[in-house]
Amino acid sequence: MRIAEIARRFDTATYVYSAQQVVERLGLFRQAFARQRHLICYAVKANSNLHLLRLLAAEGAGFDIVSGGELERVLRADRRAASRTVFSGVGKTIPEIDLALRSRIRLFNVESALELDAIGEIAAKVRRKARIAVRVNPDVFAETHPYISTGLSEHKFGVDMVSARDLYRTAMRSKWLEPVGISVHIGSQIRAASAFGAAVARVAEMVRSLRGEGMDIHSVDAGGGLGIDYSLDAANDPARAVAEYASAVRSGLRGLDVELLLEPGRFLVAQAGALIARVLYVKKNGSKTFVIVDAGMNDLLRPTLYQARHEIVPVFRRAGAPTIVADIVGPVCETGDFFARDREIPAPEPGDLLAILDTGAYGMSLASNYNSRGRAAEALVIGSRVRSIRRRETIRDQIVNEL
Repeated sequence: MRIAEIARRFDTATYVYSAQQVVERLGLFRQAFARQRHLICYAVKANSNLHLLRLLAAEGAGFDIVSGGELERVLRADRRAASRTVFSGVGKTIPEIDLALRSRIRLFNVESALELDAIGEIAAKVRRKARIAVRVNPDVFAETHPYISTGLSEHKFGVDMVSARDLYRTAMRSKWLEPVGISVHIGSQIRAASAFGAAVARVAEMVRSLRGEGMDIHSVDAGGGLGIDYSLDAANDPARAVAEYASAVRSGLRGLDVELLLEPGRFLVAQAGALIARVLYVKKNGSKTFVIVDAGMNDLLRPTLYQARHEIVPVFRRAGAPTIVADIVGPVCETGDFFARDREIPAPEPGDLLAILDTGAYGMSLASNYNSRGRAAEALVIGSRVRSIRRRETIRDQIVNEL
């Protein structure tokens, strides 16, 4: 179905995703790590729509979660997937830990001594042993936006490698804790594979050391963070990017016999999605031209939050339309409500459709109701069919819980 037909059916703004591309990206990881025991745990925070989770669960993927809400989504998508689910995050609450234990998740990635104590206490209460890995902080610099870098000692994530040893020894003494793995995650949207290799190499050394103390550490969670190319560069080759990433991770392990857990999010879904918006007005203010569309920063926050660049293309290019330089903005009452600044674009007219590309990750998952705007609809393209996977939010949806 053409984008224009989807826009007519679902109105705008609407996120559109390709099921085929999500499955193909999952296949790239499986192919690259075929010689290594592994489990691919999709990072739910990238896009938590139930239909995407069901699609991935049906393909045998596991899940990386960072909240009880994300666990509830996984359970609704496929309750059997709990055994393939890893619980990360620095602030797990008591009810979340309890739910995870009762759901029999695969593993907790522990991020502090007090969290380890809490997991042990709840495990004893429900009489169910908790499998744990400590998320270590390897102090490896990753070239990415500072808001999504997580592997340095100055960040809130992880435990330094000296303190981590004490946590493992504490877990070993507990009847209700079972240390089975070690975890590392250095950030997101990382394009240099060497950073992953360096982090995994430090983890591999620690695995050998812990085994020397009698601990059965049999899994390494290498995290996620593999970046994508947000440009329209024809040289962009996702298969090569995954192959280079896999080579770096395997090199870091240096023949260590472990199961490898991988947590890709953005790489699986970002380029499978586009946000379709309609031009409302074209406005001039002095020397500046503004193309005002019906999507706003409440629908796609990345350009404002991370100064992220997304390619924006007309769904139909008008014959003979000149190229203009314009800011492409939304209707939200903020100067920061923009999708592009000083961007060259074929001159549009009111009613034209624009596609904001590579928005399958951290688009809808960061959406809000700012300015009391309803969140966008979502549609999933499956072969030649298009399925509604989230209806457009109404004002009734927004106020139903207000007293």
